[in-house]
Amino acid sequence: MRVVSASTGSAIASTVRNAVWGPSAWRRGASAAVCIALLASAATACGTKIDRSMPDDPNVQTGESEVNGPDPDLSNGGFGDPDAAPLDAGNTDSSFETCAATAVEATRERLPVDIIWVVDNSSSMAPAVAAVQAGLNDFATLIASKGIDYKVIMLSKKGATATSSLYPVCIPPPLGTANCGNSPTFFHASLNVKSTQPLEQFLGTLDQTKGYTTTDSYGSEPWSQELRAGATKTIVVVTDDNSRFSATDFETFPGGANPSASSRMLPPGILDPSRGNQFAGYTFDAIYGWGSATDPGVTCTYTGGTTKPASSGPTYTTLVTKTGGVRAKICDTATAWKPFFDAVAQSVVSTSRVACELDIPAPDGGTLDPNSVNVRMDDGTGAPVTPPRVSSAADCASADGWYYDDPAAPKKVLLCPTSCENAQSKGGQNAPKVEVLFGCVSIVR
Repeated sequence: MRVVSASTGSAIASTVRNAVWGPSAWRRGASAAVCIALLASAATACGTKIDRSMPDDPNVQTGESEVNGPDPDLSNGGFGDPDAAPLDAGNTDSSFETCAATAVEATRERLPVDIIWVVDNSSSMAPAVAAVQAGLNDFATLIASKGIDYKVIMLSKKGATATSSLYPVCIPPPLGTANCGNSPTFFHASLNVKSTQPLEQFLGTLDQTKGYTTTDSYGSEPWSQELRAGATKTIVVVTDDNSRFSATDFETFPGGANPSASSRMLPPGILDPSRGNQFAGYTFDAIYGWGSATDPGVTCTYTGGTTKPASSGPTYTTLVTKTGGVRAKICDTATAWKPFFDAVAQSVVSTSRVACELDIPAPDGGTLDPNSVNVRMDDGTGAPVTPPRVSSAADCASADGWYYDDPAAPKKVLLCPTSCENAQSKGGQNAPKVEVLFGCVSIVR
């Protein structure tokens, strides 16, 4: 990394930010896309103390720097990787405070989102089915207004005519089409969702396993083809009962006979390694029969105070809590639905994910040293960590790390799958910060 003198620092800062991202991308704050700090006085070696003042730029507040204070955890190569190599001995200072000339924060990007609704069709669900039909279009409109590339997938019996024991769902235009049809942003897989079986029917129809195919009473037409690679996943369950299939099995079932119905087969859970990252970082939302914020066994009471749902739905409480989802009480009937739709939509919007391919800015007139680049990750809950560099994607395995797109002439830093997942939002408002630091000898695995 070329050392920048005080006389040229401001010009280079302007050139770098405008050439790489354009003037509008140069911002500070919680949602900052790019932050660059350049040396304002000469430094001749990695261990030499330097002036950390910022270039004279009207968009950068005086005294701010993207190279933060001492990093106490640089010996840890990454999240959960205590055996990674420490800093190279050439770095006389154990932090990046004295040698990192530039820090680039990864740009947050909103990936597409697939929203999978699973609606119980049992006879007690008539008011809830009506509410879903009435509110789903406004829900989709709200998400679209935020610029989200979304797709809604409905798993529920399709139809406009109810019977004494079955309440189907029919989503009208513009999300649906005439006669309960599909559209580019909506796909309805007709599935008679049983009151205690939404989770197992979700899995079975996802992979079309024995007992869950188009011709089976517990099955549906295929719908996995509607899930988009790279899209974040939100699952929304609407029911007044509990799942007989556990929350743990929903995520990690190894595959095999359904524990409650051995004649039907279930595939691996949604977080099984065989699925890759298809459901990684998913969010689970639900409107169901819970009645206490502290005791999952307490069932709510319907308006009027005389009847209760079949169950408090403790399985759904576990999944909502684990994934940071939102929930509402089905007992609140009409008053529950708009706040619930709005909360789910807001959750979808806030579950943005950080780019795992980071562009490397080229110093004006200088040469980038590929052996003086590091990555720093900070989720705000502890000391930042620095995953090590590996040679290629093949060397990532299941450990933390990063690599170059082209080691001979790198243009991008790419996070290994494990580090990429650690860099993603876990359902909160803010994703962990990822910085690319230039100037210090690389930590290498």
